[in-house]
This record gives sequence, structure tokens and C-alpha cells, in this order.
Amino acid sequence: MSTMKTPRRLMLGLLSVGLTALLMSCGGDGRGSATHQSVGTGTAIGGDSPGGAGTGSGGDATGTGAGTGTGSGDTAGNSNTDGSGVGSGGTGVTADAAGIGAADGLGSIILNGLRYTTGTATITVEDATELQIGMSARVAGKVDPDFTRGIATQVVSGAELRGAVSRIDVGTGSFVVMGIRVSIDSATVWADASGLASVADGSLIQVWGLPGAPGTLRATRVQIAPPLTAPLVTAAVQNLDAANQTFMLGELTVNYSGASFAGIDASSLANGGIVRARGTAAPIGNAFAATKVEGWYAIPASNGIALQLAGVITDFASRGAFEVLGTPVDATNALITGGPVASLGNGVKVEVDGFMSGGVLVVKKLRIRHVPGTGGPASFMLIGAIGSYLSPASFRVQGQPVDASGPGTVFENGTAANLANGRSVTVVGDRVINGILIAQRVKFTP
Repeated sequence: MSTMKTPRRLMLGLLSVGLTALLMSCGGDGRGSATHQSVGTGTAIGGDSPGGAGTGSGGDATGTGAGTGTGSGDTAGNSNTDGSGVGSGGTGVTADAAGIGAADGLGSIILNGLRYTTGTATITVEDATELQIGMSARVAGKVDPDFTRGIATQVVSGAELRGAVSRIDVGTGSFVVMGIRVSIDSATVWADASGLASVADGSLIQVWGLPGAPGTLRATRVQIAPPLTAPLVTAAVQNLDAANQTFMLGELTVNYSGASFAGIDASSLANGGIVRARGTAAPIGNAFAATKVEGWYAIPASNGIALQLAGVITDFASRGAFEVLGTPVDATNALITGGPVASLGNGVKVEVDGFMSGGVLVVKKLRIRHVPGTGGPASFMLIGAIGSYLSPASFRVQGQPVDASGPGTVFENGTAANLANGRSVTVVGDRVINGILIAQRVKFTP
């Protein structure tokens, strides 16, 4: 196990205290941002109670179970360390919760297979104009004890990397941006490209992803023509030198002497803590002058907090002792789906749901999403009304372009002839290429 556990846990606690400032900060540094109250216009299944997230066949695909509660549960209640501030409202969605992962569905928001209603949520999106599939995000709010439905009060999303790409290796599915080694998998969303072969060496790209071992990132969304140019890098702090006000992120030496801070302060920087460093000029060699240092998505550590994490396993010792996003995990008694238990190990991408206890995430459910050299399941879901309909190959749901013209697309409660503007549907697909979700299943809903 890592020798840096104590400062890492201290870092997580300090980040949690500064969460509100982090979530609501959005400005400067030439970034695009948007703050609004909801994602899309779709109505949540079951009224104010979200649909059950359910998983299909060994956890390989998100299900569509409908919630039946009628209370909203969105009224303000208690004050929590994660900033959720929402009461139970009689829905059974009672556990203070935080989820960190990549958005795998819209309508309201589906994160790590769990659907959160967002009717009263504050949503802050940096580095883009709106939340889209594959963007990394943090949700704070409430979930039920079985992690089947949730109510979001805050959603925040920002990119992890923006800079020139180099060392592209299509064979291994990897590349480097701002000194960080990035890997892709079957669930990586390609916003404006068909894949890694479409990326040109030296071009400016933007990446959303989940940090793994120090200096690495698993890409969840890649944009090869971002509208913003200001450099951005995210990783775990290494070789912190407080006297000279520098630290390393991957191969990059970051000088923070002239930087402002958000969601964290200079005195609480620690090796192992994950931060975003923003600047105005590209690195010179491996030296980068940061103009702003932000705490990454704060992971609450209070006992009893419900926590959903998606990430890459590090520091694996056993099923009962490993880390995801720097958080100690015990999956000894977890229900494990998506692959054999024996496949768990460093570099395996997983989703874990559980409750914090003594600084450890005690997991109830673990879904294996990608095993290096083997692959894994990917699934994206859209719930809402069809818009901008031109043909089965071209329409939108929740603003996301969809192609349902493939010979393998399955239609439920209708056929392709029933596709039309205004029709309510649930769309499930396993790939997003050139920004288009390739539909595997389209279900017409009342």
C-alpha cells in the first residue's frame, strides 16, 4: 500500500471543508462555464422520484426501472459536509451522498449507472457550455440505501486536461497531454472524432477523465477541437516543495508561486492529493506556471456518507484493501458484477457504491467496467423526448445526437417508423463516435 495515506486522507478532509467554494467557483483563466438549474428538459420517470438505475446482465448495462415515489424530496433540510443540504422528503432517498465519475446518461443525470433527478440542483459546468455524456462530474445530494435512485442538489463538472498531444500510440490506446499519460477504453466518448487514429500529434485537445496512478488518467471524453486554449492539467501531487512553491503533476513541474487557489489553499497541499492546475501559457519544456490551483472533486470522508466512485484501481493488495481515486476501499462483502472477482487488480476500471466508515469506503456493489487486455462493457443512456428529428440516423435526445439506423438496433413498444419529434424514449448505446450515440436499443415510453 502507499506510504502517503496520512497526508492523502488529510487532503481529502480539507478538500471536503472547501467544497462549496470549489463547486460554485467558475471564472477567470479564459475558461468557458455555465451555471443553471437543470440538464435538458426531460421529465424524470415516476414524477419526482427517479427511476431505478438497475443493471442488466452482470452489471453490463444500465436498466430502466421506474421509480414510484410521489414526494419530491428536494426541499432543503440538514447541512452536511458534502454540501448536499437536502432533506429526505419522505421518498426513502435519505443518505447524504456524493458521486464522482463520468456522466453515462442524461435525463436528469445518470452517474455510474445511478439516476439522479436534478429538478432543484445547481449545475456548474466549466470548460464547456453544457454537461454532456462522458464528462467527469461530481454529484452531491441524497441516495437510497440500495443505490437505486438519487436526488441531486449540486452537480459540478470540469475538464481534466487541455494542451498539446504527443506520443500517440494507437496500438496501446494511449497518448500524453501536459505531461500526463492518458489511456482510453471502450467507454471513452469521442466528441468530434472517430477515435485515437483521428488525433494529430501536436494538436490541441481537451480531455475529461478519471485519475489513476500518479501521472495517469483514464479518458472518459476527448474533444480534439476545443473552443478554449488555456492550458489545464489534473493529477496527484508529487514531490511537493513548499519552500520553492513547486510540485509535480506527472512529468510536469508546476510552479504555483503566482497562483490563486480555489477549494484548497497552499498550506493544505500534500503529496497524493489530486488538484487541477490552470495557466495562461503552455509549458516550457516540463515547466508550467500555474495561475490557479483548484482542489479536484472533494471526496467526503465522514462516517455514514454514501459514496459512489468510478475510477481505476490503485494500490491493490486484496479485495478488501485497494484504492479508487485515492480513497481506501474494502470490497470484501460487495456484490461484484461485470467480470470475475479474480480480475480485480491495479489498472482495472470499476464503479463502487458504499458507505464511508473510519476513512474507508465499505462497498455494497462493485461493477467491473474494464480489465486491461480484456476490455469490458460500456453503456450510455438518454431519457427524454426526441427533438431535431430528420431520420432514424439523425435525431436528438437531451441535446445528444443519436443514430438508431443500425441493423442491430432493437425497438421496444414501437418501430423506427414511430420515431418523431416529441416522442418520449429511452435510448441505450455503447459507443459515442464523432459526437453521435450509436443506439443499440430504443424504448418508446408513455
